[in-house]
Amino acid sequence: MHRVEQPVIADSMPMRVVTMSVRAEFPSPAGDYLEDEIDPMAWVVLHPASTLLWRVEGDYLSDVGIRDGDIIAVRRAGKKRLGRAVLAVVEGAVTAKILWKRGEQFYLVATNSQEQYPDIELAEDSEIWGVIAGVVRKWHYACRS
Repeated sequence: MHRVEQPVIADSMPMRVVTMSVRAEFPSPAGDYLEDEIDPMAWVVLHPASTLLWRVEGDYLSDVGIRDGDIIAVRRAGKKRLGRAVLAVVEGAVTAKILWKRGEQFYLVATNSQEQYPDIELAEDSEIWGVIAGVVRKWHYACRS
């Protein structure tokens, strides 16, 4: 058993972080080395003045690890490059998808191998608000039987 000398505290208070990554396999005895404190939201939101938080609705980006109910940090000043997950406004509706291009036309593409969603063609009045910079998820335990 590895002791953590400082308790985990809620309400955006810093928490102690183990210096090594955790593996979902046989435990390592070296896991008792601790790093400095970390504020989880500050770790996800690097530029608060240019970042918006949005709750995700739907599983359009599940193959890239963004799921229904997650909170995404959208950086308005982020570089809008092909292949990045972005938040966009298309025909007045806000959506999160992957930015893609075919020929000269830009599209928003879902990444969900379980469902077929149509690509969304970006029109002249479409606007990309920002790039998804991080994801916060409340984990719900579910066991397969």
